[in-house]
Amino acid sequence: MAEKTIPLLPCHSPLMTDVVAFYEALGFTTTLRQTSPYAYAVVERGDIELQFFGLKEYDPAASHSGCYVLTDDVDGLHTAFRSGLKAAYGRIPSRGLPRIGPVKNMSYGVRQFLITDPTGNSLRVGQFTGEGSADGSHSPVPKELFERAIHQGVLFADSKEDLPAAARVVDRALARTDRTPTAIQLLRLLVLRGDIARRQGDEAAARELLARAVAVPLDTAERAAVRDDLNRLGELTGRED
Repeated sequence: MAEKTIPLLPCHSPLMTDVVAFYEALGFTTTLRQTSPYAYAVVERGDIELQFFGLKEYDPAASHSGCYVLTDDVDGLHTAFRSGLKAAYGRIPSRGLPRIGPVKNMSYGVRQFLITDPTGNSLRVGQFTGEGSADGSHSPVPKELFERAIHQGVLFADSKEDLPAAARVVDRALARTDRTPTAIQLLRLLVLRGDIARRQGDEAAARELLARAVAVPLDTAERAAVRDDLNRLGELTGRED
């Protein structure tokens, strides 16, 4: 037998048209759209199928709904989704609803990004990297102070999407005076914190943090080791690396 799981995701009924248009911008095809006797829609892209049911009292800002999409080309999907969003919205939304986050290597052996639709449903799109534990569980939390802060900050910001908690973790690390992070650690902490500030709408803090990140001196090997962070820094500052 062959089985297939299809997520059934809630949608604020008045936003159903916006949600369908959002997924069409990502390259999905709408295969069902009904308004009576209740709002319902189905979108498909390759082997990905998502179904939405309308709820009049649903609050997108309070949504915790979503699903995980596994792929063998996470960077390709991220590029395609960003391109589609820019064409549809004239920009790439990084905060509010809808939004798309950066691609990051997570501690549990997955390279992933998060994308959230207009009604608050989050899709985690990931690809196994083989860097986690053999059983697919999380890698041990780093013991080194700054590595642990980066690890926890990324989990809070880009897995749980708890930006205040992520900010607290990174701020504590950046405020340490008894220890000094390496250039790579400092760059990663500043980019992560600047990204968080931007997503929280604190533009002044974001500019200051990102300017500090740009000024961190890195040699060729160090730049290669933080490619994703430098790419994100370029996106956030509008600079070409």
